[in-house]
Amino acid sequence: MTVVAPILIGLAYVTLSSLIPDAHRRRFNAIFVAGAGAAYLSAGAMGPWEFAFAAAATYCAFRGLESWTWIGIAWLLHTGWDIVHHIKGAPIIPFAHDSSLGCAICDPVIAIWCFAGGPSMFALAKGRQQQLS
Repeated sequence: MTVVAPILIGLAYVTLSSLIPDAHRRRFNAIFVAGAGAAYLSAGAMGPWEFAFAAAATYCAFRGLESWTWIGIAWLLHTGWDIVHHIKGAPIIPFAHDSSLGCAICDPVIAIWCFAGGPSMFALAKGRQQQLS
């Protein structure tokens, strides 16, 4: 369950994001990953490195306003930061010990979708269904 649930959460995020019209989907995801980049700031477990990470994630998110690739990079950076926090024992949700580990599993699922250009999962499923008919 430690692995399956985060993967399902990543897939749920991708599916729900697919409900956003294509014209707005990339920008929404850039803003969302910027917020994710600031998620650890309040805990401050890594001291000033938290600010350095937030700045790097924000830069990637800004570039992501025009590029799915940069959004994917931001999610992978967040994955790395999740791993650092998990190893240090400073999870993203203080009362959920494995929350950073779960986030590190979930984030690459979203990153893969971003590297694919953030396609609508509904359009992909519809196209596949038409191919099978």
